[in-house]
Amino acid sequence: MPIILSFFLGFFLIFSSAVNAEDAPQASSISFGLAMHGKAKYGPEDTHLDYVIPEAPKGGQIKHAAIGTFDTINPYSIKGKAAQGLNLVYDRLMRRVWDEPFTMYPLIAKGYDMPEDRSSITFYLDERARFHDGSPITAADILFSYETLRDFGRPNMRRVYKLVEEARIISPTEITFTFTDEHDEETALIMALMPVLSKSYWAGQEFDSTTLDTPILNGPYRIYNINAGRQIIYERVEDYWAADLMANRGHYNFDRIIYDYYRDENVSFEAFKSGNVDFRRESDGAKWHSAYEQNDRIIKEELSHGRPERVRSFIFNTRRVPFDDVRVRQALNLAFDFEWVNKNLFYNSYKRINSVYPNSMLSAPALPSEQELTILEPFRAELPESIFTQAIAQPSAGNQRQKRQNLRKATSLLDEAGWTITDGKRLKDGQPLKIELLLNAPEEEKIALHFQRSLERLGIELIIRVMDTAAFRGRLNVYDFDMVSYFWQSSLSPGTEQILYWSCEAAEQEARWNFAGICHPAIDKIAADVARASSREELVIHLHALDRTLMHHHLMIPLYYAGFDRIAYHSHIKRPPQTPLYGLVIESWWKAPQK
Repeated sequence: MPIILSFFLGFFLIFSSAVNAEDAPQASSISFGLAMHGKAKYGPEDTHLDYVIPEAPKGGQIKHAAIGTFDTINPYSIKGKAAQGLNLVYDRLMRRVWDEPFTMYPLIAKGYDMPEDRSSITFYLDERARFHDGSPITAADILFSYETLRDFGRPNMRRVYKLVEEARIISPTEITFTFTDEHDEETALIMALMPVLSKSYWAGQEFDSTTLDTPILNGPYRIYNINAGRQIIYERVEDYWAADLMANRGHYNFDRIIYDYYRDENVSFEAFKSGNVDFRRESDGAKWHSAYEQNDRIIKEELSHGRPERVRSFIFNTRRVPFDDVRVRQALNLAFDFEWVNKNLFYNSYKRINSVYPNSMLSAPALPSEQELTILEPFRAELPESIFTQAIAQPSAGNQRQKRQNLRKATSLLDEAGWTITDGKRLKDGQPLKIELLLNAPEEEKIALHFQRSLERLGIELIIRVMDTAAFRGRLNVYDFDMVSYFWQSSLSPGTEQILYWSCEAAEQEARWNFAGICHPAIDKIAADVARASSREELVIHLHALDRTLMHHHLMIPLYYAGFDRIAYHSHIKRPPQTPLYGLVIESWWKAPQK
């Protein structure tokens, strides 16, 4: 899968319990592409995707760096930390492509039939579909996968899979899923993204546990070797049955794909420079400008894309005092000097985040449109007036005068909230304003230290806590933090994951993504309606309203984004000339044949 979107595929899976059916109506025709809105770009007559080279040579290997460790090769259980690259060994019913916002094409399912109201979907399995042991993939495997992931899969899977009211096996190659009244426009597509498990293997295994035993798999690669916690090697399946399908042609060109694990980013960067790692996606703007050597062996590129970027932020936990007071949240944002950070740490290479969908058409315009107002007006009494009258904007600190103005305004907001200065300390009811900020990467500490100095001028103590990945993830999952440096990410077709990001339900449940703990009736309603949008235009209008409402609630200190992917790779690795909408797709790259 594209390295840019590994975070999204965790969202997409569903189903419910089933019965066999001897007689069922047959579809008059089998549909090919399944688009969220509008028509699919490709049809049955197309032989390959536009952004690949269909005749790309096969062979060689590519080495990637991964950070930390792993203890399981089951990516769908909540237990343990899964190895990188496991998307390579699990196929799904249909395959998503990356030059459309959200469209699915045949893979294990050669097609589908679906009523206009999307209340059900029937999948027709390709009779050629096989597991790696040669056994056929049948409707029984699909049903087993659904039931297993619904009961034991990751929390986001379990939630969405409950939208299935009934699953019926019609024949060994046909299965129908009927949805509850709570289904939305996206449900059928999420169904199509369900990974397929082998019933013959997993029926006798404990699914909800960590494991390093290789199950029966079905993807374009198989697991060749595991060095627990240190390395995993994937080997291309020579007789992979789906290699020439339209959505697969030109992909999966390396004979072997290797993930070597390193202690931290600095060690992995040295491994890349020495040639022990072939490809690197650089997230550090300062390192990009100062640490890469100029030579013929390494190619550096900045590839533009059209997807929303990560919303990197210092996220407030509004479940806790003092962050339950929006005035405190606004004051802390005013104290953050983005211009200094960007100039002195990142060579002015970033833009300030001003949306929960940065770098995309999904960002809210300056003021609400008439269509947006129809969504927002019913909640006017419960929403900040600024939503209706002010554009979303972050404070600027481009000169000393602006910096002083920001700190004076922050002081006024803190005073209003009852946090006043006594002997240089900000106090309320005798208690000091002391904040802990959790970080998961040492390179983030430079930003935090500058922020710490700004807060000292306001009489606020900031404690910076850099944690290893396991400890950080543990506290993040149970929302045990004051502020945390983390992110949200959305696709160009946001859907049910927005409920997991912003709803009251998600705020109360551990291991969801409502890190800020926001709970508001308007946000709940708009987020739920995003997935129900019946057209692209309706979807975008709802996302504008959601973006505007979230940003005016000041849930975070927005950090930065680039608007392009910084990539570096060794010159023996080649790529197609066209970059799709979502950015680079590493599965379409190849190794240059030896001369």
